[in-house]
Formats: sequence, C-alpha cells, structure tokens
Amino acid sequence: MTDTSNRTLAAAGAVLGYATLIGFTDNFVRVIAMDGGLWQFHASRSGMALVLLAGTAAAFGLRLHPNRWRGVVARSALHGAAMLIYFGALAFLPVAQVAAGLFTAPIFVLLIQRFAYGQPIGGWQALAVGLGFAGVVIVLGPEVMAGASLAAVLPVAAGVLYAMGNIATRAWCAGETAETLLAGFFAMLGLFGLAGMVVLAMVPLSGAEGPADFILRGPVWPTGSFLGWTFVQAAGSLLGVGLVIKAYQMAEATTVSVFEYAILPISAGWTWLLWGETLDWTAWIGIALITLAGVIIARPGRRSPVAA
Repeated sequence: MTDTSNRTLAAAGAVLGYATLIGFTDNFVRVIAMDGGLWQFHASRSGMALVLLAGTAAAFGLRLHPNRWRGVVARSALHGAAMLIYFGALAFLPVAQVAAGLFTAPIFVLLIQRFAYGQPIGGWQALAVGLGFAGVVIVLGPEVMAGASLAAVLPVAAGVLYAMGNIATRAWCAGETAETLLAGFFAMLGLFGLAGMVVLAMVPLSGAEGPADFILRGPVWPTGSFLGWTFVQAAGSLLGVGLVIKAYQMAEATTVSVFEYAILPISAGWTWLLWGETLDWTAWIGIALITLAGVIIARPGRRSPVAA
C-alpha cells in the first residue's frame, strides 16, 4: 500500500473519530436543555473550551493571536451564529436531521460564489444543487417549504451562515493557524452567550412550553449535570475539530470533505442507541441525496472552501 493510501486511510480514521465524538456529545444537548438555557450553555462551553485550548497552546507552543483581527472576527461571527442556530435546533429535532441542514453548506457555497462573485456553475454543480435541496425538503419535512415551522428552517439557516464562514476562511483568514481560528470561534460564541444571558436577565422571557424554553431561558444556577455535560461538549468539540484539522493535513480536502458526511448516519446511530429513536425511510432518502450532492461538489477537479 502506498504512503498516499496510508494517509488517506488515516484521514478517514480521524474523521470517523470526529463524527463519533460529535454525534455522541450533540445527542446530550437535550439533557443540557433540561437544566439550562442556550445562551448559558454557549457561555459556559466556550469558557471551558478556551481554558482547555489555552493550556494546550502553552504546552505545545501554539499561536492563538491572529494576524488580521478583522478577518478572524468576521469569520468567527459567521460560524458562531451558525452554531447558535444549530444547537438551538437540537432542542427540537434529532441530531442527524439538524446536521443534514448544516451540511447543505457546500451547496450554498456554490450559490454564493455564483451570485456574489460571478463564478459559473457547471452542469454537475447545478445537479448537486438540485439534489441537495430536494434532500433538505425530504429530510426536514414539508414544513420547510410551507414555512409553517421555525424549527424546520433553522438547520438550513445554519447551513447558509456556515457556508459564508467557509468562504470567509479562505478569503479573509489566509495565513491564520487552525488554533487561532478555533480560539476566535469559541470566543465569539462565548460573547454571544454572555450577551444573551444579560438580555434575558434584564427582560425575562422564560415560561415557554417544551424545547422553546431552552432558547428563551435566562441565566440559572448551574446543576452538576449541566456543568458535566457542557464540559463533555467543550472537550469533545476541541478534540473533534482537532481530528478534522489533522485529517485535512493528511489527505486531499475534496476527499476529506466527503468523509465528513459520515456524521449523518453516525449521529442517527447514536440517537437510536441512546434514546431508541429512529429516522423514517424518507429522512434517510433525504440524507442520501444531501450526501450525494456533497460528493458531486467535492469530486476531483473542483476545489471547495474548507473550514478550519
């Protein structure tokens, strides 16, 4: 077996580790939501992650200071907003369905590059866009077209913002280290979380029924369960993103981006193992179409922006 093949297999293993970690930890957002709000979760998770990242940077001599503040701040705001929406949607929908919405990002990258930068879309890319959006409608249900459910459109909104952040990674953050972008991302999410906590402390909106209370709940005294699972989230996110970064260093970006779609079935598998919940066959068809669209977009000969 050639060295290239070995590195591709190692990259696949790294992405598999990432998908397994994230698929597991994201399934416990529903547990976190029982004891705390979305904003407090992000503030607490980001604080924990930044402490862990600072310790790692000190131990291994990593640089966290950005070269260009504006680019890193703007990119962090886009990805931070995407993750705010992503985790908010997890209170309403299974992880695999929310992740499917986030993984529409490559499709929106194509559309943004076409309409904002004038880059042409070829026949295969046009096919991918059609397949991807058909998959979104199927996996998220007819409500996404009717606009009858905010929960149904949230994952797609996260995909749009994540796509913009991916473009910003390449356009505005060239030369920045992966750990710098990771620090900026968690710092921005932490600021979002603190801002939400302050607003909801001044203007309490809690009292909504069911999962909506997760988004509207202000700061509360954290329970041991909240702190414990939030720490698991923070550590899992850092390790998972580190594995993805390593994967992109070991193999072609187009290949690794296809591997990342493993998170969809793995998340569904964890949901089944942990909670006994399954997706129906139509949702699996939608996930397959979204994955196929990503494979077409990432095929050899096409370079796609890659998020660090």
